[in-house]
Amino acid sequence: MRSAPTILHLDMDAFYASVEQASKPSLRGRAVVVGGLGPRGVVATASYEARVFGVHSAMPMGQARRLAPNAAYLVPRFALYRSISEQVMTLLRELSPLVEPLSLDEAFVDLEAGGTAWDERSARLVGAKLRADIRAVTGLTGSVGLAASKMLAKIASEQAKPDGLVVIEPGTERAMLEPMPVRTLPGVGPATGDHLRRAGIHTVGEIAEAGEDELVRLLGKAHGHALFAMALARDERPVVAERETKSVSVEDTYDVDIHDRVRVGMEVQRLADRCVRRLRGAGLSGRTIVLKVRRYDFSTLTRSETLRGPTDDPAVVKEAAARLLDSVDTTGGVRLLGVGVSGLADYTQEDLFAQAAGAGAGEESPETEEPAEERAVTRQETPAERRWPAGHDVRHAEFGHGWVQGSGLGRVTVRFETPDSGPGRVKTFRVDDAALEPADPLPLVSLPPGADQPAEACGPPDTRTS
Repeated sequence: MRSAPTILHLDMDAFYASVEQASKPSLRGRAVVVGGLGPRGVVATASYEARVFGVHSAMPMGQARRLAPNAAYLVPRFALYRSISEQVMTLLRELSPLVEPLSLDEAFVDLEAGGTAWDERSARLVGAKLRADIRAVTGLTGSVGLAASKMLAKIASEQAKPDGLVVIEPGTERAMLEPMPVRTLPGVGPATGDHLRRAGIHTVGEIAEAGEDELVRLLGKAHGHALFAMALARDERPVVAERETKSVSVEDTYDVDIHDRVRVGMEVQRLADRCVRRLRGAGLSGRTIVLKVRRYDFSTLTRSETLRGPTDDPAVVKEAAARLLDSVDTTGGVRLLGVGVSGLADYTQEDLFAQAAGAGAGEESPETEEPAEERAVTRQETPAERRWPAGHDVRHAEFGHGWVQGSGLGRVTVRFETPDSGPGRVKTFRVDDAALEPADPLPLVSLPPGADQPAEACGPPDTRTS
């Protein structure tokens, strides 16, 4: 571990929901929930105002609606989120060549490798300026943690939320960690946490006191060794600019259980095609085909088949997925299907399965791919509703730019406002109104002409210290 807090962890605050609030003045200060709006949709992000009611990410949308019935419920706009994420990542890459993105809204940065920080004072200044630059460029807030290791930097950013900066100074790590609950440590989920509590271990300090041998007995060799090291604040993992892809997969959740076996087979073939397009887009191939099936009773089955060599042939993947499906009982209905490829390589090998299927088997025409983070959002199949997704941008020939508040029964309700306006007026139209059309999102921040650089920090930064 380093002798200075030069590893930075950035976590954008309630990212998707914050983007929606920034673009919609009428939602600022209100509970906002972003995710799949179908009966089996899940929450992708909830604003801090919604979290007060107990709403959190990965929660079923039906439960969220019961907890916060008056919140605004919106369909994600992933293209906009990606574009804003790239603005943030550009700022991070200006600090160091070693930036390790974890998702659209989270990343590690090695400040020492970039020569931008070398001690506590310089790291704190970089963190404060980064927060100000993010706000100037995107209009959003991010929380920053600074420490001598990745684990501690992530814990620091959690303490900084929302919209803060926390520095863990070298030498204070053990004292800071000891009173924290065991779930603070990476890799300690509900199951491991319950296992430790049954053994009388509730805090990180008690993990250290239990000793490595006891942890290995309780959790197994690999997990026990790793957990003991983390409890002692040991983490030697470097910031890695390019993270190796271990698998490529796609999946869909269905509003209504699929009972027809033929329809299930068709969905698996469609998913296999999408998976291969994603695989080829990444310039990869793979040896192991994986099928995931979640049945009507929430039981989840995973089946896999390993081929003799890596492939990116759609016929091979589809045939293997079909064989895997043959071994799964779908009686009673299916609520989720997924197809993945693992055992990845950057080359392909001629495969006898492909020859048997016929060389040059045709692919379907390319379609717009859903990014990985969209898999949590329920797939919906109601064209009229999909045409005007709640929260998406529209433009009216007379009233200008707005966003969809809701639609149904042949009507669509629009609030006309922009990021720079005040709360706008609401009007309702027929879904086929020729004057109303989908529109691209507007920038969250309007920079002055010629202002292509982020603004300097204004006022004293929030520099809470642990």
